Amino acid sequence: MDVPKEQIAALLDNALFGSAQVLGSFLVSSSTVNAETSPHLKAENLILLGDALFREREYRRTIHTYKQALQYYKIIPKQNSTTSRSSLSASNRSSSPNSFNISAINENEVKFKIASCHFALSEIKVALAEMEGIPSKARNLQMSLLMAKLYRNTKHNRGAVTCYRECLRQCPYVIEAIIALAELGASAKDIISLFPQRYVEAQCCIASNDYKGGLELFTELLQRFPNNIHILLEMAKVEAIIGKNDEAAMNFEKVRSIDPYVMTYMDEYAMLLKMKSDYSKLNKLVHDLLSIDPTRPEVFAALSVLWERKDEKGALSYAEKSIKIDERHIPGYIMKGNLLLSLKRPEAAVMAFRGAQELRADLRSYQGLVQSYLAFSKVKEALYAAREAMKAMPHSAKALKLVGDVHASNSSGREKAKKFYESALRLEPGYLGAALALAELHVIEGQNRDAVSLLERYLKDWADDSLHVKLAQVFAATNMLQESLSHYQSALRINPQNEAAKKGLERLEKQMKGVDPDAPEEEEENEVEDADADQEETELL
Repeated sequence: MDVPKEQIAALLDNALFGSAQVLGSFLVSSSTVNAETSPHLKAENLILLGDALFREREYRRTIHTYKQALQYYKIIPKQNSTTSRSSLSASNRSSSPNSFNISAINENEVKFKIASCHFALSEIKVALAEMEGIPSKARNLQMSLLMAKLYRNTKHNRGAVTCYRECLRQCPYVIEAIIALAELGASAKDIISLFPQRYVEAQCCIASNDYKGGLELFTELLQRFPNNIHILLEMAKVEAIIGKNDEAAMNFEKVRSIDPYVMTYMDEYAMLLKMKSDYSKLNKLVHDLLSIDPTRPEVFAALSVLWERKDEKGALSYAEKSIKIDERHIPGYIMKGNLLLSLKRPEAAVMAFRGAQELRADLRSYQGLVQSYLAFSKVKEALYAAREAMKAMPHSAKALKLVGDVHASNSSGREKAKKFYESALRLEPGYLGAALALAELHVIEGQNRDAVSLLERYLKDWADDSLHVKLAQVFAATNMLQESLSHYQSALRINPQNEAAKKGLERLEKQMKGVDPDAPEEEEENEVEDADADQEETELL
């Protein structure tokens, strides 16, 4: 049967890719087209089949089909080849792999489509080699953007900057290029063209770790564009980076109320829900993400968060899968580091947290580095990481506390630790993490009254389970058992999943019965202390 190309093009234009693929197979195998006498027809037919395969995500077959097309194209007589190129120039055909208009073949277009397939398969170096075969003057906007991404993924930042700038020269509204240039260190003045100045300035602030300035600019933009999903997501991401967890969670919830099908940064939201022990919302979120698109890296990072308390090794495999899908996916690295730390593999955890840190200065990766180094007694390295955090985030109380944590890890540094905790509280008086750490120092030094006095000041403003647990522990240590019982119960009312409260209450009940909680099970005390430490780490992370 004769298969008109126009019919396949119509199927492609109407997104009927399965039918186009089947019909395309008839077209390329038709005996009416002689490959020796009409190589240009054979090549065009193969391109049409390749386009259908691409949209069906059969990338290996697509590459094979496009390469066959190029082989036939190379044997087209020069006169025909020249005609093909001029014809294409006149038709101004799009080079997108999703473009199905029939026209003459352009070798650069086909190379771009092959590179797009390799990129989809995470074969970055092969894709880059394919793209470098296209002369820079022949690259259109889509080609320049792919080239920039490939250069960035292979850490050729200078080439990436050049290509991103070329994108903005061709179209000043390429948001991906604006954000990438800011992250690569370009100044706002270099990027600003026709796009609103405030947006560019906000992205440059965030890229240079001026998170406070970036949030202020985004807040200003939000007043002009209320309920703008992109701005709300950017704000939530930054708030999560700097540890403003409640504000971040509120913005993520607002985004989901506006558009429940958004997937961008939703694994960040999953991490926040885990910190709050809100497992019902976390379950629903992961279920929703799986039903929207189960192939996205956000889904696997969110699955990693969900499985963390059930099966840490399984959760680790999900985190690694998210990184495999996207090598620049920061939440995947953070989850991987946290899980390796829990599995008592701190050296491997350091590598994961460093992977996240290379992509972006993030409080959570610095916290992970400090905890990992301290776990295998690398105090100097831990202090260096904490100071890096302080330099990257000079206005962050949480970065100050991190330096205090390192000093508090040995008895000779407690006075220094106290100064850092107090500085953190001066900078951010409501920072509960620093208050809990300072109270712990008071307890270690036998100043239980000071610890109670400090913590009770926060009870007026904070309904926090970790605060009640710490008070309960201090009261138990001073034999004020009834007060201790009251605070453990308060902690469990706020968060029934708090393991430190559960184990502390179990110990307390033994004490109240006159039984030494340490006598029969010596390891129990260590477990309580570890659980308490985990709870504090969870609050900080």
